[in-house]
Amino acid sequence: MDPNPTPRMTIVEVGPRDGLQNEKVVLPTSIKVEYIEGLMDAGARRIEAVSFAHPDRVPQMADAEAVMQQVSRRDGVSLIGLVLNPRGLDRAINVGVDEVNVVVVASETFSQKNQGMSIDEAMRNFEGIAQRARAANLGVSVTIGATFGCPFEGEVDPAVVIEMARRANEIGVDELALADTIGVAVPANIRNVVAGVKTVTDISLRCHFHNTRNTGYANALAALESGVIALDSSSGGIGGCPFAPNATGNIATEDLAYLLERSGWSTGIDVERLVEMSTFVTDHLGTPAPALIGRAGWFPSAVSA
Repeated sequence: MDPNPTPRMTIVEVGPRDGLQNEKVVLPTSIKVEYIEGLMDAGARRIEAVSFAHPDRVPQMADAEAVMQQVSRRDGVSLIGLVLNPRGLDRAINVGVDEVNVVVVASETFSQKNQGMSIDEAMRNFEGIAQRARAANLGVSVTIGATFGCPFEGEVDPAVVIEMARRANEIGVDELALADTIGVAVPANIRNVVAGVKTVTDISLRCHFHNTRNTGYANALAALESGVIALDSSSGGIGGCPFAPNATGNIATEDLAYLLERSGWSTGIDVERLVEMSTFVTDHLGTPAPALIGRAGWFPSAVSA
């Protein structure tokens, strides 16, 4: 047995949902299925595959049931569905997702604009969903959106996030995610908020970063060093934030894998295969991938003189 095993960091691949949801082009179901299965081939073991939002509000995700019915199911791969309300949970249960993720927002204005309810109402809505999801033997995670900043109110008080984490702990979840929804955080924010959250819960922590102000990868490393055990990313860095002007997308899975692997962490990602899928999906979207590893390549081999 290796006395010093390489630590493992879980990457949650969010391209099929958070990536595609924020792109203007609506891809056919068959392309989405091929994309998800290619991500599995590349080593992704937790994939946010679909969202059960109302089709009129999020047309990019209107075929969630069809995607889940057609995609292959593989041992060791968990497919995640974003759920916003009890109706969405019914749909998720009916098509057999492995996990559900629910988003609540750490800003009253943003919560009202995005979900039509207060923070307190959103937490009570989440509690009902969590109870039913657990009864259906699904994994349950909650994402606190706008953890580090709000497009309407500006700075978000860490005390609000910590209180929401405390309530999530009481409700009982498998995982708590902290999301920099508009890409404003810097590493000091990550360390501060993660430390505060850890005072009220020992739930597994995940982080979700956007690279809007070119701090996403620095934030990922700060999260890793603060004890976060999973990070969201999107192959190719596709997607964006509809609430932040000129926002870039999620941090890119291939670029994150490079950062982690070169920092001594194992990801299980076949980056060469992943880059192929990033090219596949961006070709269908008609846009170049923001990710850099697909262009620059991995660390170069030494060249003989």
